[in-house]
Amino acid sequence: MAALFTDRAHAGRALAMALERYRGPSTLVLGLPRGGVVVADEVARTLDAELNVIITRKIGAPGNPEYAIGAVAEGGGVVLNEEDIALYRISRAYVEDEIRRQQEEIARRITLYREGAPLPPMHDRPTLVVDDGVATGYTMLAALRSVRQQEARPVVMATPVIPPSTLERLSYECDDAVALASPEPFYAVGLFYENFEQLTDEDVIRILTAARSRHAA
Repeated sequence: MAALFTDRAHAGRALAMALERYRGPSTLVLGLPRGGVVVADEVARTLDAELNVIITRKIGAPGNPEYAIGAVAEGGGVVLNEEDIALYRISRAYVEDEIRRQQEEIARRITLYREGAPLPPMHDRPTLVVDDGVATGYTMLAALRSVRQQEARPVVMATPVIPPSTLERLSYECDDAVALASPEPFYAVGLFYENFEQLTDEDVIRILTAARSRHAA
């Protein structure tokens, strides 16, 4: 499977071209940490838009934390895959413990990334929710629903790469769904990048600090 993008910055610049209709300072670009923030930064920079983060956390299956059975978003929104929870006989106590654990991590990251500040106002504001790639779609779904609750308009999902089935499902959760590629088969987001290194909290903070200075100027 050939890579589609050199790195996240390359993907972000390409994605920005597909989002040109949302150009302007009234637009808010929300990246999903960590990797989505790099893509979102390029989008916001190109579109002269404001950059921030929306923090979501995957709820992993017992013994396989990489397999998502749901997700939690800041603001309290929870999305669960009830079919898988029933299929694998995952206890409600486990799910509730995981939700609490991820909510604690979300609170930690809000303090770290935004110094405890709330999400920016979104009422009647074009809001682009950006990730570096979407697989099962649970973290993106939780983010989109959280943004819709803030009465953003339009709510836009934007990602460089996403499976066709996930794209179809998420398109019902937003006003506009923008993806550069929707390949099948789809194994893992990282396979579509030549360079897909892990990011640290410090990387995210550095990007957000630079973006705040840019926006203030």
